[in-house]
Amino acid sequence: MADKEAGGSDSGPRAYTLSEECALSFLSETAPASAYSSPARSLGDTGITPLSPSHVVNDADSNVSEQQTFLVVVAVDFGTTSSGYAYSFTKEPECIHVMRRWEGGDPGVSNQKTPTTILLTPERKFHSFGYAARDFYHDLDPNEAKQWLYLEKFKMKLHTTGDLTMDTDLMAANGKKVKALEIFAYALQYFKEQALKELSDQAGSDFENSDVRWVITVPAIWKQPAKQFMRQAAYQVSVGVGGSKMAMVVAVPPLASASVFQAGLASPENSEQLIIALEPEAASIYCRKLRLHQMIELSSKAVVNGYSSSDTVGAGFAQAKEHVRRNRQSRTFLVENVIGEIWSELEEGDKYVVVDSGGGTVDLTVHQIRLPEGHLKELYKATGGPYGSLGVDYEFEKLLCRIFGEDFIEQFRMKRPAAWVDLMIAFESRKRAAAPDRTNPLNITLPFSFIDYYKKFRGHSVEHALRKSNVDFVKWSSQGMLRMSPDAMNALFKPTIDSIIEHLRDLFQKPEVSTVKFLFLVGGFAEAPLLQQAVQAAFGDKCRIIVPQDVGLTILKGAVLFGLDPAVIKVRRSPLTYGVGVLNRYVEGKHPPEKLLVKDGTRWCTDVFDKFISADQSVALGELVKRSYTPAKPSQLVIIINIYSSEHDDVSFITDPGVKKCGTLRLDLTGTSGTAVPPRREIQTLMQFGDTEIKATAIDIATSKSVKVGIDFLNY
Repeated sequence: MADKEAGGSDSGPRAYTLSEECALSFLSETAPASAYSSPARSLGDTGITPLSPSHVVNDADSNVSEQQTFLVVVAVDFGTTSSGYAYSFTKEPECIHVMRRWEGGDPGVSNQKTPTTILLTPERKFHSFGYAARDFYHDLDPNEAKQWLYLEKFKMKLHTTGDLTMDTDLMAANGKKVKALEIFAYALQYFKEQALKELSDQAGSDFENSDVRWVITVPAIWKQPAKQFMRQAAYQVSVGVGGSKMAMVVAVPPLASASVFQAGLASPENSEQLIIALEPEAASIYCRKLRLHQMIELSSKAVVNGYSSSDTVGAGFAQAKEHVRRNRQSRTFLVENVIGEIWSELEEGDKYVVVDSGGGTVDLTVHQIRLPEGHLKELYKATGGPYGSLGVDYEFEKLLCRIFGEDFIEQFRMKRPAAWVDLMIAFESRKRAAAPDRTNPLNITLPFSFIDYYKKFRGHSVEHALRKSNVDFVKWSSQGMLRMSPDAMNALFKPTIDSIIEHLRDLFQKPEVSTVKFLFLVGGFAEAPLLQQAVQAAFGDKCRIIVPQDVGLTILKGAVLFGLDPAVIKVRRSPLTYGVGVLNRYVEGKHPPEKLLVKDGTRWCTDVFDKFISADQSVALGELVKRSYTPAKPSQLVIIINIYSSEHDDVSFITDPGVKKCGTLRLDLTGTSGTAVPPRREIQTLMQFGDTEIKATAIDIATSKSVKVGIDFLNY
């Protein structure tokens, strides 16, 4: 019987993991039907008893020895508004090469990267990416443009979608839906081709994908499903590649042969070829190398590069950007194999904050220095929110709705999508010219089709709409432009910047963050003088505020360094609580009556969440949590262990709100009957934490049979 096979009733409380294979025999003599509210019972789960308590094994050294060697590391910074790649040869790690200059661009807008825009033909085939996609779409006849699928700023969908799956849709500018996985796969495939072509041109012969370690950056505040989604997109296979020849995307079957995956960046069988890097961590790694001439200090505590605190915001930063721009032709950045001057001031245990302010999100992470190697420990779990520069765009759209009417703006976006893109490009250029001390107005050109369509839609002119709206700070220029006062532009920034400052204030209230020495402001939005001034005013007296020069490339360069040495981040905070569903001996008064299950006179509590690791717990890189179990029935040949996760720490049952199944370990021991097996067969279960991905393994000690699984947040 189950209780005797598990070791007898005298052995005290035990935990039993849930398994499916012996359902009928296990549930044939159970408690009355009223006790069957548990979803776990409907699966028919049998028990496995622990042989040993959980313990941690630091397996970092063995992990490193198994690592594949690569000739080059290519990092892709897949941003909300702009994207790019950089690379470094492993034999020359001090040289980081940024991608070739992109064709196209806008007046007043740096084109270190290319816009994250993608264009599909009316037949839904890949056509182009970046400036090429945007410019081609712009040149299409308005009626023809309605048939093409143009997508921009689509990365935010992964952050805002609560129930993200492999089938999640995106909406193109013309209102048509397309699979998100397909779009992300096309974009990553595009960068793969661009990078391999550049590497092949440098090498003088074809460069093989197998020689490349890929690094893709994602926001640290992304939930686990979004991070996994990006990895799955990189595994996708495109049939036919190169320009408009890139055709449909084929989903990768998990057990297909490796030869199928030639078009993906990596494959599930060779997952180590692809690293998912957290954006603020990448920035943090690069900031370690900063020399004095590579940064600007905003705080009033010191003068750096000859700029006083009053000079730094605006004029000083513009001079620094111009200096970088003049030296950008080489596209190669030397990263000295030393610790930068700022970093050398940090001592063991010192803390600093990285504020990664991008197009879509703002990520805040707190790191602590570990000497002598200068490794990094994540001190407080990543926080942040959707406070990127897109928030300024949304405020501009709200202003347009206020002046011209929400009904017109919605109609114009749908009927003239290419012209809407033109209008937002014009705004982007003016947005970047906003500064605290600006006195002259900013002019935003309205596309002719906007003026014409408005007159047909309303029966009066754009100028009339402005007069009627009572929006005093926006005037009409006879040159066909909206003329905004500097205060009006600054007001568009205010809600987004206020959200960032408020979030930072909350962070600085935490005990772990109270003694921070530095605040590094990085990401594309960090170039905005208005954001710099706000951060300086709020926190300049608490810590030293540093902005790296060429701040928009900080994450990209740091991601390359991370790919060269992934072990530099030694300790992370687990974003979730992980555990398995188990059975425990039922304790009257402690366990709820609805969880009672009776078998041969033994009372069990079902659905117990047996915790492996807690949310926000420190986890060392390569750390393993290991437990040993034995099947409740010696004859049981299929062991199934279901893995669950939750954002909460105080989880008691797998049926608690927010608990989600995220993995299944199925260990098939059929065909091992001839093997000498001890009476209490040991099944070792291991979970490996600390990487941006989490892996679980079950091993039958007697036969060495094992099964591995990556935690899966998209398919359960």
